[in-house]
Amino acid sequence: MLTNLSTLLTPASNSPYSVGCFNVFGWEDALSVVQAAENFRAPVILSVNLDFRTFVPLDVIASMLLPLATRASVPICVHLDHTYDVETIFRAIDLGFTSVMYDGSQLSLDENIAGTKKVVQYAHRRGCSVEAEIGSVPYAEGRDHIKSALTDPKEAARLCVESGLDALAVSVGNVHRLTSPGATIDFGRLEEIERIVSVPLVIHGTSGILESDIRKLIGTRVSKFNIGTSLRQAFGRGLRAALDGRPDLFDRIEIMKQVMPIMSVEVERLICLLGWDSNNDNLCR
Repeated sequence: MLTNLSTLLTPASNSPYSVGCFNVFGWEDALSVVQAAENFRAPVILSVNLDFRTFVPLDVIASMLLPLATRASVPICVHLDHTYDVETIFRAIDLGFTSVMYDGSQLSLDENIAGTKKVVQYAHRRGCSVEAEIGSVPYAEGRDHIKSALTDPKEAARLCVESGLDALAVSVGNVHRLTSPGATIDFGRLEEIERIVSVPLVIHGTSGILESDIRKLIGTRVSKFNIGTSLRQAFGRGLRAALDGRPDLFDRIEIMKQVMPIMSVEVERLICLLGWDSNNDNLCR
């Protein structure tokens, strides 16, 4: 069932679980995520990043993901990730996306507030949730122009109060696109943010965080974990396994039938790590 971000994150912010937000790059990725979510009876977020929407037109992505979410037996949010251009965000909302992220992290605080508020006013009239970012989560590779800046708690509080956003992405030592865990999380800074910010918090760069720290973060107001690299790694492992020693294998559907279960297993592992089990009443630990 298609739902917005607030519907998923508000209960998660005070519960011993969090919601996984998975970057997908096509039908097979998205279906693998949804099948894993249905197996665990857990809500998930299908996330569209800049690379995907540069490669595939946004309306085509919407026509692929929205029906999949609508038909699912669990709550699914379709989310537009890091987007700097307000008009692109408005278009995604009009196409039916149920969550958008306005990324004003590279702007001044006043500019970030103004842009986020503009998006919130447009989105909320259409039942769409809004995520924003304060501070700036760096990238391990692929986004050299993105600065690295830890979240200032007072700036976070101002952005939340003055913009009316639904979820806040924070920079507390997390790093995008790390290929193995190694990020050092500043839990003291996170506690300061929690003291003065009441909205659900978001962690980007989950693949680079130690599992012990992820479990600790779940006990805070962090309600959404963005996951991309580990799912892409699972796709790569699955593809290599399918093709290894099989020069006769060339049919895309047959190849993807072998790759998709490997991706679903990784999604299930992560859903479990975030606090869910297949009974939905008990929590994985």
